[in-house]
Amino acid sequence: MKAIVKYAACIVLACAGSASAADINGQWARGDGNAKVQIAPCGSDICATNTWIKPGTPKEKTGDRLVMSIKPTSDGEYAGTAFDPQRDLTYKLTVSVKGDTMTTKGCVLAGIICKGVDWSRIQ
Repeated sequence: MKAIVKYAACIVLACAGSASAADINGQWARGDGNAKVQIAPCGSDICATNTWIKPGTPKEKTGDRLVMSIKPTSDGEYAGTAFDPQRDLTYKLTVSVKGDTMTTKGCVLAGIICKGVDWSRIQ
């Protein structure tokens, strides 16, 4: 279960070009250096799609997608849920975007198990 929470939190959240301080859309590099994601609208939701995974990183692959049903709660803050179709799991999700940094927090089991991940915007 810990690996699933880590995976969800890691994918969650990641576009080229200039973006406002609270804009979640863009390309993001995970703090551990093992993944890059593209975050962009997909229908009425927001999708985070793996664009690069460090070779040898278990349980993740390029093209995996997390579908986020999140809404802004304040400037640069988002909350809602994320669905991982690869694992058929839904997570409670919060996202904080401040300039070129982002922190995601995904929780399962009614918020009992949570994992936070830091991200940096890449151009």
